[in-house]
Amino acid sequence: MVSLAVIAACDSSRMELRQLECFVAVAEESSFTRAAARLHIVQSAVSATIASLERELHTQLLWRTSRRVGLTESGYALLPKARVALDAAQDARAAVEEVSGTVRGALRVGTMSSLGPIDLPAMLGSFHREYPAVSVHLATAASSGGSPGLLTALTEGRLDLAFVSFPVGPPAGAHLRELTSTPLDLVVPAGHRLAGRSEAAMSELTGEAFIDFPPGYGNRAVTDRAFTAARLHRHVAIEITDITAGADFVRHGLGIALLPRGVVGPHDDLTTLPITGAELDWSISLAIPDNRTPSAAARAFEQFVDRHLK
Repeated sequence: MVSLAVIAACDSSRMELRQLECFVAVAEESSFTRAAARLHIVQSAVSATIASLERELHTQLLWRTSRRVGLTESGYALLPKARVALDAAQDARAAVEEVSGTVRGALRVGTMSSLGPIDLPAMLGSFHREYPAVSVHLATAASSGGSPGLLTALTEGRLDLAFVSFPVGPPAGAHLRELTSTPLDLVVPAGHRLAGRSEAAMSELTGEAFIDFPPGYGNRAVTDRAFTAARLHRHVAIEITDITAGADFVRHGLGIALLPRGVVGPHDDLTTLPITGAELDWSISLAIPDNRTPSAAARAFEQFVDRHLK
């Protein structure tokens, strides 16, 4: 069987961690170009490293076309083993760093486009000043498929930590620590029938066109759940992935929106008002893997977030 042969070869070959790192990057990115960018090396080096790994294992791990890269049967067999090996190396590195008191290396953090009251650039700037030897790489929800995509990347080992909004229980391999919770307020344009009100009820929102995030995003899940609980139908006319863009669509009369409180400042052409009788709290959590040992950089960042938000 091919899979058994590959696994046996993994156990007895002289494979290097760099080879496995390149292989995992190409497998996860489905692209030599994106893998090279992720690893900060040239594409020719990635191709040469994969070729040497395939020669060493005497099997093809990837199939290539002009448009796509995919895994062969042998590649599928190797991928989980390669991830385990890389995790073990990270564990060993973390143990040494803990003893030496040195925190360095790469930290892969996933994040939503907006974290409400959390100022992520300021947080990362402070973290960089405290841990200058740690290189932080960000992955956004827009490029990962919302919070579910970020959590998948986390459990698969492609991220070390992630800021997510996930109103249901986390998937296996991760746990969530809630950091903050922000109400979603209604944002309407000047001249709207509710613009002069100080608050509104859910029942008053029927028949409106909404600007909202795609399914899978945390604030969309909160809003959908509130409308379902109220047994009200809602029409989402435009889907966005940038919270700040929501106000612009509302401003131009393309719909109304439920946006995190504080995102929209005072404007003459917009009105923000709370919704009564509905659970519209948007929570933001830090997702942490529980299926592997975190690196020293990941542990330092987790502790730093706690201090930063106190």
